[in-house]
Amino acid sequence: MSNPEDIPSRLEGKNVARLVCCILGIGSLVAWNAMLTITDYYYQIFPKYHPSRVLTIVYQLFANVFIITLAYKEAKLNTRFRNILGYSLYTAGTFCLIILDLASHGSGSVAAYVVLCLIVAVFGLADAVVQGAMVGDLSYMCPEFIQAFMGGLGIAGVLTSGLRLITKAIFDKSHDGLRKGPLLFIGIATLIQLACVFLYTLVFAKLPIVKYYRAKAGKEGAKTVSADLAAAGLQDQAQQVQQMDESKIQKLTKKQLLRENIDLEINLFLIYVVTLSIFPGFLYENTGEHRLGDWYAPVLVAMYNGWDAIARFIPSIKGLTIESRKWITVCVVARFLLVPAFYFTAKYADQGWMLFLTSFLGLTNGYLTVCIFSTAPKGYNGPEANALGNLMCVFLLGGIFAGVCLGWLWLIGNDSF
Repeated sequence: MSNPEDIPSRLEGKNVARLVCCILGIGSLVAWNAMLTITDYYYQIFPKYHPSRVLTIVYQLFANVFIITLAYKEAKLNTRFRNILGYSLYTAGTFCLIILDLASHGSGSVAAYVVLCLIVAVFGLADAVVQGAMVGDLSYMCPEFIQAFMGGLGIAGVLTSGLRLITKAIFDKSHDGLRKGPLLFIGIATLIQLACVFLYTLVFAKLPIVKYYRAKAGKEGAKTVSADLAAAGLQDQAQQVQQMDESKIQKLTKKQLLRENIDLEINLFLIYVVTLSIFPGFLYENTGEHRLGDWYAPVLVAMYNGWDAIARFIPSIKGLTIESRKWITVCVVARFLLVPAFYFTAKYADQGWMLFLTSFLGLTNGYLTVCIFSTAPKGYNGPEANALGNLMCVFLLGGIFAGVCLGWLWLIGNDSF
């Protein structure tokens, strides 16, 4: 990752680039967060199919298969094409959710559920395409960009939860209200995805500071930036990057990068094992009945998303980032205590304690994630940082998938299993 002191002072667009990175972060997760947030609707029409667990497994299975493949081939892939394709798939997928619901009239048929799973599989593919490309691309730029992108991932959760609570309140008493809210909600998510396609295609590549970083990465041998350089009007540099002799490019191999950062990669994996073993399946199916009634699960999801988003911006404050790999490991291991804490809270405590624990789960998830992604790329050149960013996403999605699978263990002894 580049040193901020090395950036020429004449470059402009840093704040605009941070804003665009944040919006692109929102767009890369808003589709999936929308699915999670309207799960109460899917539980009404597909009550026997465990939608929060099944849909999450489908999503993560496709995401993991494709992210591993894309990470292996990242040096030969066109980053610009990856990102435009990924955001376009998100847009098409969210629009198809609306078409599916209108075509099936909100019925809980097996055919509708199968099509829903196929749409979720498209989201998984889009996640693999976008996450690795964006994280790899931003890893060789200044830390503020990757922090803004990660912050956008958290804001996506807050945005979807807030919109879901608003639409639920508006349509709660109306006829077919539980269906109307999610339809409006998914419509808004579709517009956000479409905005990301235009922002990445027409704005981001042309910002002076982004052109500087990509030109620098190109000189260091990163062929993934050539299409973005050409789109920014730097055709000569793009051609030079394409003609560069790969045998003369000095960079660490993926195996070396993996070995040098294995502690951070395993920590990232474990963060999401703990988080996804609890969120969202446990919150929807294992927290019992409380005074909030059918508002309880959406409120828990909103609390998680809110604190996750806040925590993702804490490392951008000077002095509040954990850079010690040992302390990161200590914090990650300590989070495993949340598993028994959630079990006993659901069994013996009231909803106040559950709200507190869910908030703490989100807080630690967001904060540690950004600390790791900010720390890992330091000291590497463009091609190495891009490769490392893709590898980190493999471990992140792998942890999510493992956590989702382990989440099924909560159903042991449960009559609904």
